[in-house]
Formats: sequence, structure tokens, C-alpha cells
Amino acid sequence: MPEKKGIIPAVQINQIKKIRRYIVDIKDILKKCDHTLLRVDCTSDEIRKLCDQAIKYNCASVCIPPCHVAGARRYVGDKLTICTVIGFAKAYEAADAVRNGAEEIDMVINVSMVKDGCWEDVARDISAVREATRGHILKVIIECCLLTDEEKMRLCTIVSECGADFIKTSTGFSKGGATRHDVELLRRCSPDSLQVKAAGGIASLEDAEDFIALGATRLGTSRIVKLAMELERENADDRDNGENY
Repeated sequence: MPEKKGIIPAVQINQIKKIRRYIVDIKDILKKCDHTLLRVDCTSDEIRKLCDQAIKYNCASVCIPPCHVAGARRYVGDKLTICTVIGFAKAYEAADAVRNGAEEIDMVINVSMVKDGCWEDVARDISAVREATRGHILKVIIECCLLTDEEKMRLCTIVSECGADFIKTSTGFSKGGATRHDVELLRRCSPDSLQVKAAGGIASLEDAEDFIALGATRLGTSRIVKLAMELERENADDRDNGENY
């Protein structure tokens, strides 16, 4: 039987309701996202676009290379938190990033020191960056995919004792990203004062929801904003089709 004009099939109504639920859920998730672009060849135009998206979708921050921090800070003013990553010469790089306007610093531990059992050196490395970033958020990336569970558990204690704010699963550039096992492990083995950031391989809303449910309070990803943009387009298409529910 042909459908009556102006009557929307139940399947379409259910789809609209599903999209609307996703939109509500995704807004909460976006507040926990560090909208990230760390390609070595990223341009100033791409960084400005990233900042525009992060502001529009109310992300926790943008996470960008150190060379773009000063330009991004000038571009966004006080509208957005700027996060950057540091590698070698960590304390110097961290202090320089803060001077340029970064409010959050993601540092990578020296995995070789961990593998050699040089735990005091690992702690000294983190503590030096902590001193250089007092008053700012410090996240310590431990690169879970390269570590044993015993090493991860010990790092939860060291990172906390060094005064960092977050322990972070991954850079996203090694052989693996965040896993549900690792996020659960880090949350369970860390004190309440140390938050968990999941990063790398967060490909879907389901991934994001699972990591948050397991204890992550921050997500390092650019894909959730892309999902939000897709849902926004779908919602706009529905309105254009007269599905005003």
C-alpha cells in the first residue's frame, strides 16, 4: 500500500530517534576529547581548522605539535585549551611550550629506561617535566603496547608519585593504541588523584563509551569530532526532508 503523504514510516522515526540519542551521547563524549592532529607535516591552515572544530564541538582541548602552539594560541585567544606533546630534552621543551601558551603537556616516558629497569631514572625524567610545568596539566604517555602488565602497574605508582595529572595509554604512533584491557588496568592500579587518558585507535562512539565506562576521563582522538560532523549532516538532511520530530 502506498504511504500517505505527510506520514513518516516508523522505521524512519526510529532512525531519527537513534540519531538524536547519538547526538546527546556524543556531546558528553566530546567534552572529554583532546581533538588531535600530530602529523609531522601538518600545516597552519590545518591547525586552525582543527581549532575551529574543537571550539564548535566543545572539545576538552586540541593536541598539536609544539611548533604550532604559539600560532594556535594567537588564533584562539582564550577560547580553547591548547595541549602539546614533548619528546627528547623534555623539561626544556615543556617549559618552552608553556611559554608559548600551552596549558596541557603530554610527555612520553623513556621506554628503554623501563625495559632496563632504571626506575629511578624514569621517575627523575617525569619529575623534571613536572617542575617545568607547575600549574599546568601534565599527562604521561607510557606506550602500553610495548610494556608488560607488571611494567604498566609499576608506572601507575611512579607517575602518580611524580605528581602528574594523567597517565596516558599511547602515542598513537607505535604498534598499538588504547585497549579496553589497558584502560581498565591503569584505572584499577592508579590512585583516584591520577586520571587516565585513552589514545590511539578510538574509531567509534562505542570505543569512546567503553573507555569512559572503564575509567578514562580524557580521550585522544580526532575521530569523534568527525562522527559528530557526520551526525550533524544526517540530522540536517532529516530536517530538510520535513522530518521535524
